[in-house]
Amino acid sequence: MKILKVPYSLGALEKSKGLEKGPDSIIGQLKDIWLSEDFKKIDYIVEELKINSELKKGLDKIFDEAISKIDEKTLFLGGDHSITYSCFKAFSRKNKNSCLLIFDSHPDCYKSFETPSHGDWLRYLIKEKEINPKQAILVGIRNPDIKEVEFLRDNKIKFYTMKQLNELDDFCDMLMETCRQYESLYISIDIDVIDPAFAPGTGYIEPGGFTSRQFILLVQRLKLLKNLKAIDIVEVNPLNDVNNMTSKLAAKIIAEFM
Repeated sequence: MKILKVPYSLGALEKSKGLEKGPDSIIGQLKDIWLSEDFKKIDYIVEELKINSELKKGLDKIFDEAISKIDEKTLFLGGDHSITYSCFKAFSRKNKNSCLLIFDSHPDCYKSFETPSHGDWLRYLIKEKEINPKQAILVGIRNPDIKEVEFLRDNKIKFYTMKQLNELDDFCDMLMETCRQYESLYISIDIDVIDPAFAPGTGYIEPGGFTSRQFILLVQRLKLLKNLKAIDIVEVNPLNDVNNMTSKLAAKIIAEFM
């Protein structure tokens, strides 16, 4: 697997300090994982996208570099969630009929700032017609703004709140059947989809999320999808972490995708 570090934090308009340190912290923990739970060797190469510091130019630079470096299976390691705007845009230009599966406690389509941020990047992708809203799926929502719910409903975006996810095996079966309909799949993981008891190192913690075991089981199923071609993991902030718990979990997730 190719891992592209994206140490970008300017899309997190608040609580952004430290997100740029996430990729190195996660890779540091990944080095201590020898095998996946299927006893497969952890085999990867790491590159870094070189980004300048200005917000709009930074996202443009991520797009320009990502489109040339996307491999058969690529994992983008952020950074804040605004990077998905550029990374998915690059991915969709190289892969037709793409589905975007998002794990997040927030819908990230609250309102439009002057440039895509970690709070409205999905809204930008839809507004700019970079994705058909019917090909976006949101999982794990538990603290949306009412305007975001209205936006999701108005645009017929599939979304599933944590309250709906009691029967995880049945839900995963349904989710995989939905994702199989498309030629290519991109999975975006905001670490705050996982309960802060297991992933405290992020900016906007929300109680009531997935346990680490539940999420790892989801990953172990989803990685079997033949059309899975790209993944991102974002919003890990080592400055907010406890005993590297969140970086370790993100590294574990990466290992299970291999």
